[in-house]
Amino acid sequence: MKDLMGKAIHDYFHNENPEDLQTETSISELDELPVHYLFREFSEMNEIEQKALSLSQGKVLDIGAGAGSHSLYLQNEMGLDVTALDISPKSIEVCRSRGVKKAVSENMLHFSGETFDTILLLMNGTGIFQSLTVIDLYLRKLSSLLNPKGQILIDSTDILYMFDRDEDGGVYIPAEGYYGELDYTVHYKGESEDPIKWLYLDYNTLKNAAENNGLAIEKVLQDEDSYLAKLTKK
Repeated sequence: MKDLMGKAIHDYFHNENPEDLQTETSISELDELPVHYLFREFSEMNEIEQKALSLSQGKVLDIGAGAGSHSLYLQNEMGLDVTALDISPKSIEVCRSRGVKKAVSENMLHFSGETFDTILLLMNGTGIFQSLTVIDLYLRKLSSLLNPKGQILIDSTDILYMFDRDEDGGVYIPAEGYYGELDYTVHYKGESEDPIKWLYLDYNTLKNAAENNGLAIEKVLQDEDSYLAKLTKK
């Protein structure tokens, strides 16, 4: 793993000639991701992120913590016990340098030993599930990390709007697999990661998967095509 996201976060934090990241998916063109966006304050976060942070309580696990902006807000402004978790070693190094007290570089599937009152997965949190074929594996893992009365706060976007429509309003979507399963590629300073699988989920598909794995679900907030969901143990 080249850890280009981590490199960009590291370069920005240490002021070592950072450049914007570029991302692309199997259905979209190159898109700029300004690195400073990953260091944003609460006031610059979108409504879904703000809502998820305001609902967080108890002992929190922030999965896919990146530069640690969500973790820092919960730790410093809300006084919560937070663990930042990210697969990127350089990102976790920056989380620690920014003052996150507990930060772990690990794949969530291999992370264990503690349970939490709130588990956060934000900025298309369902992306980490990769594909519908392995979503059960991830949901069972999340459930195992959750205290009996705990909550999982997760967001995603129904990307049906990105596909072409015909005159009758029908949508041209790929025949194979689920339309929210994309290949996602990160580019930074002339280097490219190998594409990873990234999953965007419409709410009903997430609802079915959650319920199949013994989790109750409610939609907390809808913002255009994106939503925030809360999952709890039945």
